[in-house]
Amino acid sequence: MPDFSYKATEPEGGTTTGVITATTRAEAYRILRGKGLQPVSVGEGGAPAAGKKSPVGDIGLTRLSSAQLLYFTEELAELLEAGLQLEGALKVIEQRQEKSDIKLIAAKLRQRVRDGVSFSQALRECGKTFDALYCNLVAAGEAGGALPQILKRQCAYLELIEDLRKRVVSSLMYPSIVFASAIVLMFIFLTFLVPQLSVLLGKTGQKLPMITQILIAVSGFCGKWWWAIIACIGAAILLIRAAVQTPAGRAWWHRAMLDIPVVGPVLRAKFYAEMLQTLSTLVSNGVNLLHGINLMLAATANVYLQGLLAKVAAMVGEGTSLASALRRVGFFPPVLMDILGVGEQTGDIAAALERAARRYDRELTSRIGHLTTLIQPAIILLVALFVGVVAYSMIAGILTSVSALRSR
Repeated sequence: MPDFSYKATEPEGGTTTGVITATTRAEAYRILRGKGLQPVSVGEGGAPAAGKKSPVGDIGLTRLSSAQLLYFTEELAELLEAGLQLEGALKVIEQRQEKSDIKLIAAKLRQRVRDGVSFSQALRECGKTFDALYCNLVAAGEAGGALPQILKRQCAYLELIEDLRKRVVSSLMYPSIVFASAIVLMFIFLTFLVPQLSVLLGKTGQKLPMITQILIAVSGFCGKWWWAIIACIGAAILLIRAAVQTPAGRAWWHRAMLDIPVVGPVLRAKFYAEMLQTLSTLVSNGVNLLHGINLMLAATANVYLQGLLAKVAAMVGEGTSLASALRRVGFFPPVLMDILGVGEQTGDIAAALERAARRYDRELTSRIGHLTTLIQPAIILLVALFVGVVAYSMIAGILTSVSALRSR
């Protein structure tokens, strides 16, 4: 019989690798599950399975839109909640009358599940359709037997993100038109009007106000070195992107994002709500707290937050309570630790996690409302300030020259 190398998650939350002997890949998956392991990847031979190419054909070439992903997740959650097995639910979606990429994704996922591959691993083989958060949350649902609940929570998350995107786009529509018009207007001012104005004002021989002199100097510089300005902006963007791609730069940026005014509190509230709801669902379905934290750690995209969760997991693994671990990390709000502390004292940590999750869901909705409300007036105010400064500098120069001519 052939050998299969594997990488799997242990019940305690750690990962293990090794080689097992089985007749088929599907049997290898069954053997690993029989040992209490959650397979991450299984490959033929003794080579590591992580780098093995997926045998599912062109599944990675198909990508669902955000609306299609939400529809797929919502329908799959409803079918599983109705009592269908995973393969049967995927078959129902595959047999939909509407022609779309959803059918292709469902067919490929069903094929991989029938081969014995875990659903989370099959999702990872779908290219960029399902991100790391989605796949790891599904893995957590499989481990805890709470896949329908996890998918419903993911539906709520996807709906929230889609709603946020629509609200931000709607809020930015008018100020974007104003901003674009202001840029065109500034280009006309600096390219045509200001040079003519500077020639006209120069003939008067009067000393212009400082703000008018600055405007004329900026206009001359932009007219002469516009190509250098564009090159510098492009180089700066490339350098920043390259810096953020490094481990240290990524860690710094992910930490800085959480401190950005208005946006940072939204990201924090999103993380709290997502973490607490996921842990509550997992603990309620029999997954121990440490394993749940490790699964949430793998599902977190922010490197800085990953580091915090790793510290929390290490302390919980040593016997520290969750509330105490969060308090020692120092990032989490005191009200969260108070809620969890009460839950640990009463012995119902799952209910405490659920109560805290509802609180931060409400806070997230409130902060998103504040964000979308502030975007429009902030951009309009910025444009008005920019246009006002330019207009004032031009008018000040004209009035100074006219006053000098009258005095003569």
